[in-house]
Amino acid sequence: MNASSGPQPSGAWLGVLGGGQLGRMFCHAAQAMGYRVAVLDPGETSPAGMVADWHIRAAYDDPVALDQLAQRCVAVTTEFENVPADSLRRLSRTCITAPSGDCVAIAQDRLDEKAFIHDSGAAVVPHAAVRTPADLQTCDAALFPGILKTARLGYDGKGQVRVADRGQALQAFEALHDVPCVLEALQPLDYEISVMVARDLSGNAVTYPPSRNRHRDGILALSLVDGSVPEAVAGRARDDALRIARALDYHGVLGVEFFVLRDGRVIANEMAPRPHNSGHYTQDACLVSQFEQQARIMAGLPLGGTDVLRPAAMLNLLGDLWFDARDQRREPDWSGVLAVPGTRLHLYAKSEARPGRKMGHVNLLADTATELHARIARVAAVLGLPDV
Repeated sequence: MNASSGPQPSGAWLGVLGGGQLGRMFCHAAQAMGYRVAVLDPGETSPAGMVADWHIRAAYDDPVALDQLAQRCVAVTTEFENVPADSLRRLSRTCITAPSGDCVAIAQDRLDEKAFIHDSGAAVVPHAAVRTPADLQTCDAALFPGILKTARLGYDGKGQVRVADRGQALQAFEALHDVPCVLEALQPLDYEISVMVARDLSGNAVTYPPSRNRHRDGILALSLVDGSVPEAVAGRARDDALRIARALDYHGVLGVEFFVLRDGRVIANEMAPRPHNSGHYTQDACLVSQFEQQARIMAGLPLGGTDVLRPAAMLNLLGDLWFDARDQRREPDWSGVLAVPGTRLHLYAKSEARPGRKMGHVNLLADTATELHARIARVAAVLGLPDV
């Protein structure tokens, strides 16, 4: 990667591996600044592919397609972490890649990720590598009760099983098809937060205020930036997120998730080498969103401001909302949602709604935290969401 490249002129091409909603929102941000965007994705249609200036329909490891992307674009990023790391390494021979293939490779494997975070100086959950049943027989008894997670390809609660003891862990390991796993000790959790970091090609970095996150069935349901995270906790999380980004020599936008324990300790959970759901609030609550930061970094432009202008929240919209109690398809009441002051609707133009599928989000703003929570409750009532 040529980190000394200067600012790119308007009209230059930026590339994205992946056609999902994060790529779509990146396209919008980059195009708003006059850049053209090429998306490489194997799907005939995709949220990002349909708004890109050029859609290369090919597999993520197709060498011809990768070379086409690299020859056209001054910089390429990824919008999901499971893109082949070697594809990014190939692209880096010709153009800037942000993040690098090496960074993405670490984030793709929970064992490598936890070892890296620990070595960076940030605290991590007590854990053990599980590659064979023997590892479960000999691991520290203090790791029970715990969560057994597949080392690779787990997300949104998938590939995870709570286990009370060694017997349950052995059963879970077999159910997960004996793939490499990590066993994490359950923690006295108070709440979860995440920090978005933007780090440019010269090593300059900014962070956004931590969002306080609530999950349902392992999927993010609500992110809050309402002043409820104590400054000491926020400061520690931001410092650790920056420490991790520097240790990785990371370039681009990085999301780092943390557990906040009942005694106030802050423990890193995992990282996402891309924009993150919990950072979607930045689209409407900040002068410069996480997606614009991503485009600025790729184009060699200065990083933007990250201050939150008003208390904000993000409500995730899953495909379940498109079905009534009898499983009949319906359109959610967007008019009712937008009648609530301070709301903005972001839909991803996915062709098919399915339960658990991320279809969009609603950002909410208010002058006070009390008013913000009242607006969240009103939107949730309109959509028939359970308590958030």
